Amino acid sequence: MPKSYVRLTQPLVRDTRGGELRPATWDEALDRTVAGFRAALDRPRPDGAKAPIGIFSCSKSTNEVNYAAQKLSRQVLGSNNIDSCNRT
Repeated sequence: MPKSYVRLTQPLVRDTRGGELRPATWDEALDRTVAGFRAALDRPRPDGAKAPIGIFSCSKSTNEVNYAAQKLSRQVLGSNNIDSCNRT
């Protein structure tokens, strides 16, 4: 099987921007994800500006999954920036 089709079995992270990927634990990878979201949400923005995060949901997902995605975006991330490919 070509290397490009090998399935990942664990998360990979970079220690520096553009650095080499290295294996990480799931806890480390999820902690980094949370830290990235927090940094984006805590970044100062003009008064009234919405959260600089958006979610793109898939039209092939169930209604329940799309509903959960919009709840995550609106209530957890504080963003109304949600879209899907339903319109195409």
